[in-house]
Amino acid sequence: MRPDLADLRLFLCIVDAGSITQGAVRANLALASASERLRNMEADIGVALLTRRPRGVVTTEAGEALAHHARLILGQQARLQSELKDFASGTRGTLHLYANTAALTTFLPPRLAPWLAERPRLHVRLKERTSAEIVRTISAGLAEAGIVSDAVRAPGLLLQPVAQDHLVLIVPQAHRLARRDSVHLADTMQEPFVGLAPGNALQDHIDSHARTLGHPLHLRIRMKTFEGLCEMVAHGVGPGIVPQGIASRHRRRHNYRTVALADDWARRRLCLCFRDWEALSLPMQSLLAHLGARAC
Repeated sequence: MRPDLADLRLFLCIVDAGSITQGAVRANLALASASERLRNMEADIGVALLTRRPRGVVTTEAGEALAHHARLILGQQARLQSELKDFASGTRGTLHLYANTAALTTFLPPRLAPWLAERPRLHVRLKERTSAEIVRTISAGLAEAGIVSDAVRAPGLLLQPVAQDHLVLIVPQAHRLARRDSVHLADTMQEPFVGLAPGNALQDHIDSHARTLGHPLHLRIRMKTFEGLCEMVAHGVGPGIVPQGIASRHRRRHNYRTVALADDWARRRLCLCFRDWEALSLPMQSLLAHLGARAC
């Protein structure tokens, strides 16, 4: 017998009602149509499924077996439909979101947490990259969306600003630059810096701008976290460059001064980056809308 979900539903309606007539009503079928489908099922199987009695029907042994498996099959189908509906509505699945260091550290955590908490069956994989790398990945069709600095060029992609992301210089209290309101990176090139660990997207970004000035940063030590970097600066090891939000957060605990970076590349905004809103999956549309995206 070839499984037919409509036949299985009808058969269970008849079994549960104990009557072909009432089973047809439950299945929203005419009595003649239900009777014909039941006869075809029995003919295909080659055995009687129901015993007809004056006041209704009861299952034969074969009918009991069919009813058992029909419930399993229809139950599995219902679970499958539920899961697929979750995927379609954006409440189940895995999202891959690319973000630069500042977005991962300061922007995303307080915004992503409540959205993700409401979707317990959805997973998000965050991937840290430089803004330039994210743009190349999205342009190549290898990612749906990311969060980048507006300092990056993104031809063919949409950038929607969602937050400020200025970079600042932090220095020990007694440092020669501590009383300055602002400074260019070029004025600090001889300083022994505290940097972030190799491979950190923000540090790669800073290093690339230092190299354009013809002199790589002299890094005394690299730290894995912003907390560690700020602590090193506060103890006089050397200056460091961090997002303004990070500087403000850790200044409450560590004693250092914040100096604005006057370079254009340091005055940044965080932007949602994607190619085409309509081409985004529903879960990604939901996430980006929550983060401040505008459908276009």
